[in-house]
Amino acid sequence: MSEEKNPQVFEGSVRKEETKGDFDTRLRRARSKEDAARWDGSAGSQDEAKGTAIRIGTELVVATAVGGVIGYLLDSWLGTKPWLLIVFLFLGNASGLWNVFRLTSNQGYAVGFDRDKRIETDETGHGGSEEE
Repeated sequence: MSEEKNPQVFEGSVRKEETKGDFDTRLRRARSKEDAARWDGSAGSQDEAKGTAIRIGTELVVATAVGGVIGYLLDSWLGTKPWLLIVFLFLGNASGLWNVFRLTSNQGYAVGFDRDKRIETDETGHGGSEEE
């Protein structure tokens, strides 16, 4: 059969001996350069890091404040000052730390610990026990 030429490649610019392995090597090299450029301290990566830091601080402060407000309101309503305030401050702080953990471990707001495992079992159609 005759060889079909790629219309996007100029004649003579591609060697016949280039193989899939060569392509994989060039692809890996390009991706590593892209990754290095992404985290080289450029303005884009600095802005992303600042945004993440601000979000972490906001998560902690807001969750603790919401817990404190809930505790204060319940204390005022039930007349148990300051016990529920203290309890809900701790609960709010724990909630904020949990949100930061989810943010830094790239879990997003998905429910549960085994989200990736469940997605994998849904795709394969196998779930539950190993005895199936």
